[in-house]
Amino acid sequence: MKPGKCQGSVFLLLTLIFYDVSGAFIGINIGTDVSNLPSAADVVATLKAYQVTHVRFYDADHQMLSALAGTGIEVMVGVTNEEVLGIGESPSVAAAWVNKNIVAYVPQTNITAIAVGSEVLTSIPNAAPVLVQAMNYLHNALVASNINFQVKVSSPQSMDMIPRPFPPSTATFNSTWNSTMYQFLQFLKNTGSFYMLNAYPYYGYTKGDGIFPIDYALFRSLSPTKQIVDPNTLFHYTSMFDSMVDATYYSIEALNFSGIPVLVTESGWPWLGGANESDATLENAQTYSNNLVRRVLNDSGPPSQPTIPISTYIYEMFNEDKRPGPTSEKNFGIFFTNGTTVYPLILGSSSQLTGNSSGVGVFCVAKQGADSDALQAGLNWACGQGQANCTAIQEGKPCYNPDTLQNHASYAYNDYFHKMQSVGGTCDFSGTATVSNVDPSYGSCIFSGSSNSNTSGGTTPSAFGPSGTIDAGSTSTLQVSKLMYLILVILLSLI
Repeated sequence: MKPGKCQGSVFLLLTLIFYDVSGAFIGINIGTDVSNLPSAADVVATLKAYQVTHVRFYDADHQMLSALAGTGIEVMVGVTNEEVLGIGESPSVAAAWVNKNIVAYVPQTNITAIAVGSEVLTSIPNAAPVLVQAMNYLHNALVASNINFQVKVSSPQSMDMIPRPFPPSTATFNSTWNSTMYQFLQFLKNTGSFYMLNAYPYYGYTKGDGIFPIDYALFRSLSPTKQIVDPNTLFHYTSMFDSMVDATYYSIEALNFSGIPVLVTESGWPWLGGANESDATLENAQTYSNNLVRRVLNDSGPPSQPTIPISTYIYEMFNEDKRPGPTSEKNFGIFFTNGTTVYPLILGSSSQLTGNSSGVGVFCVAKQGADSDALQAGLNWACGQGQANCTAIQEGKPCYNPDTLQNHASYAYNDYFHKMQSVGGTCDFSGTATVSNVDPSYGSCIFSGSSNSNTSGGTTPSAFGPSGTIDAGSTSTLQVSKLMYLILVILLSLI
């Protein structure tokens, strides 16, 4: 076996070891184009309270890096797009950046990755000639500080790099960037790093002119007549998210590379949009985010790579109201800056539910104007298979009047939602339900989740409250890197 080929096998093995030990994770992006951004200490308290184990920043904010010291939270720091050119043109600038923003904080702050720019090739193509060089210079600086096994280097790319992502089996990168992408992938292969992908089914759906059903974008089950199948491989795709990830794997393969895992650095759905953004709704955002978390944490990969999990960073923690562009661009956040959550969301396998304390103040009610047959079907399901307690809407009981389908469905939907949200129940009911912050209780009819109710749908730590600890089951990359180092030494001794 030639040394070069053996070393490539070593890096592939180490990459697989990393994934096997750590498993898939859900992280959160934290942008700063936010009015009234909470203090670093408050942000970290919220991350710990909700047991967030991975975060990504778009820069290297020193207050945040200091506040994260000792938490065990794995941190991805960012080289801003404005910094890419300077770093790509000078090894000394790259070394100074690493010393200032990485070396000064490890190991107290668990920095595990550097994201070099954001969608550089499609947003600032003039920097393309030096992108891989910048990555190399940063990696060399990490090697000089002996932390290159702990801190990986890559650069997030947009799905716009793949002009025709469906069917995934025929997907290729834009040929304009073939030379750059070849160098880029060679770097990832040589350093055992990841392909960082920003994958947004929201845009894939809204720009698709109705080609795909919205259920496909939201991870909802598809009827047999709407199954999405790659005609070349006959793989069935149950979500646009999986299709996007697989299109990336096939594009990598088209340039004769394999063994490079895809890490999704951004994915989310806006909960508010402008007049012409009808799909940016609270209901869709909640459905997408909860289904995304469940999809990622099942530890499986897309159809073509079923054994490689798809770790993903949700976009994003706060609404970035200072961002330019349409209303939807400003409303991807899952937290408001006062620490309350935009909608209930299970962030991890512990069934930890984000939401107002104990679920109080969040209600699932029937939509005004919903189809009566669909409402009746939803009501029947909630009171039957859904196991909602519908006693209160029986004749003579507190919530029977007003005797309307809208009222009865709202009560049943809400009871189901508060009982089942901690184990994945959502407020949807075939599009006839929606989340509301308005308490629908009246008189002696008290809805679950009301401040006057003794029942709740789950437990949630108070925002900006006492800090929790990271689950002991979460293996830090630093520990994994020691194992990888030992294995590398053994394998290299066999060459």
